[in-house]
Amino acid sequence: MLRQWRASIIQKAVKDPRMQRRQVQFRENNSLPIPNLASVVLHRSSPWNCRLHRPNRSSSRVDATGYANRTHTTLSAKSEPTLSDAQRRTIYALSTPPGKAGIAVIRVSGPDALDVWRRVTRKKKSGDTPTPWMLQRRHVVDPETEERLDDSLTVFFKGPKSFTTEDTLELHIHSGRAVLSAVLRALAKLPYCRPAVPGEFTRRAFEGGRLDLTQVEGLRDLIDAETEAQRRIAASGAEGTARARYVALRSQILECLVFVEGFIDFGEDVDDLGQEAMIKEAHDRALNIINCIRSHLDDNRRGEILRSGIKLAIFGPPNAGKSSLFNFLAQRDAAITSPIPGTTRDVLTLTLDIGGFPVVLSDTAGLRETLDTVEKVGVGRAGNAVKEADLSLCVLSLPDVLSSPDNALVRVPDEVKSHLKPDTLFLLNKSDTIANFPANQSLTFMEYDDKYDNSKRPQFWTASLRTSDGTQSFLDGLAQVLRSRYSDGFDYASPLITHARHRDFLEQAVMHLEEFIAFSPSEVDVAAESLRYAARAIGSVSGLDVGVEEVLGGIFSSFCVGK
Repeated sequence: MLRQWRASIIQKAVKDPRMQRRQVQFRENNSLPIPNLASVVLHRSSPWNCRLHRPNRSSSRVDATGYANRTHTTLSAKSEPTLSDAQRRTIYALSTPPGKAGIAVIRVSGPDALDVWRRVTRKKKSGDTPTPWMLQRRHVVDPETEERLDDSLTVFFKGPKSFTTEDTLELHIHSGRAVLSAVLRALAKLPYCRPAVPGEFTRRAFEGGRLDLTQVEGLRDLIDAETEAQRRIAASGAEGTARARYVALRSQILECLVFVEGFIDFGEDVDDLGQEAMIKEAHDRALNIINCIRSHLDDNRRGEILRSGIKLAIFGPPNAGKSSLFNFLAQRDAAITSPIPGTTRDVLTLTLDIGGFPVVLSDTAGLRETLDTVEKVGVGRAGNAVKEADLSLCVLSLPDVLSSPDNALVRVPDEVKSHLKPDTLFLLNKSDTIANFPANQSLTFMEYDDKYDNSKRPQFWTASLRTSDGTQSFLDGLAQVLRSRYSDGFDYASPLITHARHRDFLEQAVMHLEEFIAFSPSEVDVAAESLRYAARAIGSVSGLDVGVEEVLGGIFSSFCVGK
């Protein structure tokens, strides 16, 4: 009777044109067209249920409400549904560079970090709860086979006292490719874990209030720092120095807004003198804030330049020794050198550490009139490189530009004159080809006599890159120039602007503050909005008012996966 009833139900479903049909084999070996059973959820009370696909009664559980939480079974191979990335909140990644080394650190963060500790680590005579913030020696095992993978030191950070403000686990294991692969595969077997995306650990620290955006950028710059100057700036940002100054600026704008809001709400209760005093106080405060921000904007981009590198372009006529100088500074044969003019056709770039400063050095094609199409393109690129450089160094052949050893006059070639700047540096090469030429000989650059006074005459050095005579004096002098232009008077402890993003928001804040001052007292309602926009611009630097996903994604995506 029951079988006949089930057969009638199946026949009704078969006749329904909306249902997809598929051939399945039943226990009686009768082939019947029925709906797509792979997507049908079977339950004990379902009419589609037959003994072949009947769920196990023992799988039912009682939840907190006292009702049985019956297990639903599908006809797919997996009995448990796969969790989405949004549901798998526990992330893991290798936080150290991959490859052979003594130690590698795998970081796990999320609500299930404690369960990861219990599933993948073992130790005899040990409890099932780790001691937070204490290194413990444990074995890393496969959660399914219990195979021992490595001997490790583990440390569990109980949230919110962790970098991400979540429960965090660190596995300190041996850094071998096989060991790393085995441990990462073991973590992948846990259904609630997933690999982290670049910068996700730091993003969780930001979302948890551990860091603001200036500290996030400082942390990234600290990881990327290659020179002492970059390290000092980045360390200051990561420690929160810039954050405190932006918070103070924003607070000053909000205090200014208090006077305006007080005038709007209680202006009728104050006489005319009192109203003028309130508006004047707000204007004075806004002017002070504008002057403070402008003092940071007028820093010649020193913070940004030191963070990204000082662009130094080497230029000059052909065969003056530009590529030889490039190789000398690089301490290797980075550029091709030959006595044939026009050997260098393109701009070669190299990052160096000169006197503790990051320098992006560019070697350019020789500046001259040419009919060669390829060389002409190189000459054009050389001019653009000099124009865009923060500092330019003109290399000249001393025998070619010195009129005579007696009068010590230097004539710059006509092709080079148009690329000279007031702060252009000169290196007069091939001094060894002039007999008895004194190293400290005073020279006069004719092109500068009519344009600049004695205090702004060009700085130059004479040297021989072939014999290395005078090269040490040149290096010391170049480092001193970098120090005087980018370090003297610069507060490494609290640079306010280290990224172009900071400068953009500060300029917006100044614009809104100037709008506020320009409004008349009768337009105080609109003027208050300008103050709010100014406060929002300052808050966007540190992330207090950031809501744009693209901005956050651009910052955190530049991190490595384990950070």
